[in-house]
Amino acid sequence: MHLTGTMLTLRYAEPADADALFALASDPDVTRWFSWGPYVSVDEPRAYVERLAGERERGERLDFVIDHAERGVIGVTGLSELSRRDRRAMVGTWLGRAHWGSGANAESKALILHLAFAICGLERVGAYSNPDNARSTRALERLGFRHEGVLRAWHRHGDTHHDVNIFGLLREDWRGAPFDVDVDVEGEPPPAWIVRRGAAPS
Repeated sequence: MHLTGTMLTLRYAEPADADALFALASDPDVTRWFSWGPYVSVDEPRAYVERLAGERERGERLDFVIDHAERGVIGVTGLSELSRRDRRAMVGTWLGRAHWGSGANAESKALILHLAFAICGLERVGAYSNPDNARSTRALERLGFRHEGVLRAWHRHGDTHHDVNIFGLLREDWRGAPFDVDVDVEGEPPPAWIVRRGAAPS
């Protein structure tokens, strides 16, 4: 499926995207706060792309490349940790360093949150940030996410365990958040990701 906004389109990754993903995420600054990376071989993004179709169908991960109208692939955003019973998931986004501060994070979040709430029918979307990653924390707060606490030693990067901030955005928060992006949708997610139909707000 595709979700298109002003300058960005979210689409499923293709094998041909592996080189661009490698170029973006071989930068240690990009993956500094992640539980993976940096990429050291293009085989790593190739394997990631190959896994995605199965993960989508099983309801494990719903990732999209962020495709800029002029610059091509600039990062990845998606949903994970789906709980169909509780109608919630987590959002994660990363961008190549050249695109930090460009507005791409806000637009890509607007697109993926439209998918989460208006199409998939979720009631809550959460997000993580490292307590030392002030840029990520500020970005989430600007988009209406509420800081809900700190999870200690939540994930491991290399041999180091990191604390993470936990943020949440509820459906009613999303309705009032500053997402001034018209979203054009082509297709729909796999059935595993649709927890309630007809969920778009009036």
